[in-house]
Amino acid sequence: MTNSDENGPQTLLAVEERVSVNKRAQVTGTVHARTISHEHEQPVEADLSVETLEVERFPVGRFVDAPIPDRQDGDTTVISVIEEVAVVEVRLKLVEEVRITRRTASRKMTERVTLRRQEVVVDQDPPPDAPAA
Repeated sequence: MTNSDENGPQTLLAVEERVSVNKRAQVTGTVHARTISHEHEQPVEADLSVETLEVERFPVGRFVDAPIPDRQDGDTTVISVIEEVAVVEVRLKLVEEVRITRRTASRKMTERVTLRRQEVVVDQDPPPDAPAA
């Protein structure tokens, strides 16, 4: 108790309140994040060209006066292949004759030779339930 004045009101201090603020972390829920991928097919059109070559060989076998230049016949390129050939005049000349004469003679001969011979022997086992002999 406190005295302020003897005849005046008296004041008593009973309770004093004080405020204190504190923070704390508290989990109130969870969140999951994920991604979703979507796929779709898109048709694509393109013009493609494929070129193939076909090679054919045609034997000709004739003599020409000069080389033949390459030429184009439609879609076909023609390449002439030439070969130089020496031309010689050939005549036959008899140089000699070879004569071979066959003569036959007989004579007796004795000589030892080794001869071989093979033989196969087949043995058959009796059936398991047959009596022994």
